[in-house]
Amino acid sequence: MSMQMPRVGTEHKQLESLAGTWSGEEIMHPGPMGPGGKSIGHSHSRMSGDGFYLITDYRQEVGGKTTFHGHGVIGWDSFGKRYLWYWVDSMGMPPQAATAGQQRGKQFVFESETPYGQMRYVYTLAGADRYQFKIESSPDGGKTWAPFMEGDYARAK
Repeated sequence: MSMQMPRVGTEHKQLESLAGTWSGEEIMHPGPMGPGGKSIGHSHSRMSGDGFYLITDYRQEVGGKTTFHGHGVIGWDSFGKRYLWYWVDSMGMPPQAATAGQQRGKQFVFESETPYGQMRYVYTLAGADRYQFKIESSPDGGKTWAPFMEGDYARAK
């Protein structure tokens, strides 16, 4: 039996909408991780691996100083019919597994279990040059959700 080489499909092309250089205002909500406050988020995302993966470099700044940075890779799992998101950041906690997600209309929605409880990460496309991103946490297995972070980003021209 010969194996057919994978091809870039519709799901991979959907990720291209998040490729680019982005900046925007963010709100960190008060919680167990800190008092919250406003910040500015910057990211540069590009398609790589011949169009199979979206690779993102992100940094957050407060008062002109970088306070947090991270690196992400999102790809389509054609066997599981889901997106998989790998994320590492300056908090130093390597992920135990990829975060699984789906596209739902204009949103990419990812959910995972973490040492802090269940987490949900949502990218919402708002036209070709804007998106919102939010992180929510649930201490009770997804029955109730609390905002952790929200951002509104514009593509650099």
